[in-house]
Amino acid sequence: MKKVERINLIMRYINNRASFTISEIMREFSISRSTAIRDIREIEAMGMPLVAEVGRDGGYFVMSNAVLPPVRFTDTEIKALFIAFMATRNQQLPYLKSRQSLAEKLLGLISQSHQDDLVLLNQLLLFEGTNPNNPDLLELSDLPHPILEKLIQLLLLDRYLWITIREGHDINSYPIYLLHLYREKSIWLIEGYELKEEKRRLFPVDYLTDVEPYSVNKRLSHKKIQEKLMKEEEAFNMILELGPKAIEQFKKYHPLKVSISYIDPFQSRAILKTHVNGEHAEELSDMLNWLLFLGEDIKIRLLPEEMAGALHIRIKSFDHLV
Repeated sequence: MKKVERINLIMRYINNRASFTISEIMREFSISRSTAIRDIREIEAMGMPLVAEVGRDGGYFVMSNAVLPPVRFTDTEIKALFIAFMATRNQQLPYLKSRQSLAEKLLGLISQSHQDDLVLLNQLLLFEGTNPNNPDLLELSDLPHPILEKLIQLLLLDRYLWITIREGHDINSYPIYLLHLYREKSIWLIEGYELKEEKRRLFPVDYLTDVEPYSVNKRLSHKKIQEKLMKEEEAFNMILELGPKAIEQFKKYHPLKVSISYIDPFQSRAILKTHVNGEHAEELSDMLNWLLFLGEDIKIRLLPEEMAGALHIRIKSFDHLV
């Protein structure tokens, strides 16, 4: 953790407490006594009014009515925030209204000339999903699923959830332990451990109709879930060796759960190992398209039988076109 980040966290920690000791700061932030003392002195120098209590059980307390120093942004920090907002426009991210109100508050912190700079940047910089004729336009697609924010609020409190989801013409409910919430190909997905059938599953957030905390007392512990997940890990059935050109393609785009391991000190060769579900037609097609996207600078060590056959047919069709 960087020093500036640590000091900001310590400031928030002590501002929410009537008193604290150096030992508590050491334990909370896993730092040495000398570092804790040095950080406290720096915080005092920044203007936070701390009073030291002498004695065996002494420590520090914050003077009453004391608040954190106001947050100030530099011109370049304001530009960085606005460019981040622009880049994520129309990306179905949660807290849309909060992002809009935050942008308005930031505008109030800067001068008219700096505001003019941001208006010009908004006209000149275009990102995926931006309407070039009206950069300020928010498409309807920017609105995330209405349950997404509720889901995020709940998982911050408890990862054991009871989700209700539309599956075809049916509405089904499942108790899950949420492993990850991620977005891939413009779709939000829940990766969860289904507690009744005791297996990993993916649930599209778009089909959620409700989500609530799962309050059953006899829960499978996090440790037990991880043990079961390790046991059910599928064997790798796709192994590739990537050369430098394929590595560059990999960096441009790769499925969220696929990673590579470099096999030389210059990071010019790498090994990719993953599992492809050959019985899932959509996954098989997506992985085949991505394999072709990597280009010719690969060596195939292992492929699922279904994928190898489909690849052979695809290559033959290319040869026929040529």
